[in-house]
Amino acid sequence: MEKPNLDYIEKLARGDESIKNTLLEVIKSEFPDEKKAYLNSIKKKDFKEIEDNVHRIKHKFSILGLEKSYNNANDFEKNLREHNLDTMQKEHFDQTLLDISLFLKTI
Repeated sequence: MEKPNLDYIEKLARGDESIKNTLLEVIKSEFPDEKKAYLNSIKKKDFKEIEDNVHRIKHKFSILGLEKSYNNANDFEKNLREHNLDTMQKEHFDQTLLDISLFLKTI
């Protein structure tokens, strides 16, 4: 299973620690609120809101080197448009959220 990493962020920063730190701070500040909004939309079973939240969050997946998870999130988002809450995709998405939460605590 893929794990979050900083490879893409380091590539974007090109060795500039201030850029790297700025990008990390943005992710660290936005991610918890986005995760909470997603979980709330799941509780409400509001497909449009879930879709919007998945759309916002999935970009963090690619920034943190989670390309397979990004692709899964993309498929999950498409299914949500059709009011299909695919259990496997949701479980994968939720596990990725957990992995990112744990990763952000270590950096």
